[in-house]
Amino acid sequence: MTIYSRIAGTGSYLPQRRLSNADLVAELATQGVESSDEWIVERTGIQARHFAAPDQMASDLALQAARQALAAAGLTANDLDLIIVATSTPDMVFPSTACILQSKLGTSGSAAFDIQAVCSGFIYATTVANAMIQSGAVRRALVVGSEIFSRLLDFKDRTTCVLFGDGAGAVVLEASEEPGILATDFHADGKHVGILCVPGHVSGGQITGDPLLKMDGQAVFKLAVGVLEDTARAVLAKAGKTEADLDWLIPHQANIRIMQSTAKKIKTPAGPGGGHGGPAWQHLGGIDSPGFGSGGSSGPNPAGSALAP
Repeated sequence: MTIYSRIAGTGSYLPQRRLSNADLVAELATQGVESSDEWIVERTGIQARHFAAPDQMASDLALQAARQALAAAGLTANDLDLIIVATSTPDMVFPSTACILQSKLGTSGSAAFDIQAVCSGFIYATTVANAMIQSGAVRRALVVGSEIFSRLLDFKDRTTCVLFGDGAGAVVLEASEEPGILATDFHADGKHVGILCVPGHVSGGQITGDPLLKMDGQAVFKLAVGVLEDTARAVLAKAGKTEADLDWLIPHQANIRIMQSTAKKIKTPAGPGGGHGGPAWQHLGGIDSPGFGSGGSSGPNPAGSALAP
């Protein structure tokens, strides 16, 4: 008998502090950085983002999303065989944020580990959990993407600090006799590491290098437009589907122009909607409000996609 994995429950969490473009522009002005709501919306489509409180960690955001996903699935943490957290902003160097989340969920015994694949972290984690369920190694898995990117931002660089926000999303996957996740596709290209990175690390009790996010926006845009289309077509082929079978295209991206370009290339109308009357793209939760939380499209870091009914 073929074993599939299906999504049994979903959850999400955004920190309480919401900064509209106007709020952020006002804060940047105090540091002598000029920007505007019009400039941000025209280039990104983003209108607001959420920032974590100083005492919140990635595991705290993950906990809220995980609880929602478990409740939606009608399960408890003790039902889990596996916990994977995709994050580039872990609570600490080690133990893993997944182990910390496991403790906060009040359970033990399940496997728990982190995946650091930045923008495609959630796809990577889902792909791994899917494979482990299909192999029979585990029956139920919790996958969480959780990021606090606000702590990596250079607020003197208006080209990057307007893009990112904090938040978490979670799914519970479980074994099923019926198809759930139809196919996944993921890749990486290490030669592009320099166009989007945080080139710092901890050494000898101090931070060495630069601990703030650096991005070559034009290079990222050019690369993302290509790889988003490529991986979308690849996952469709793996699943034996075509563009005509799509109801939703949900890219994890911080730039609405990249999303529109991808939608146009795979012949989906660039606008909200969906349903069998016609496919559509739509950022999960809406690009206009949460901002880009990474952890969970493409770019110099790994790229990937997944297809589910």
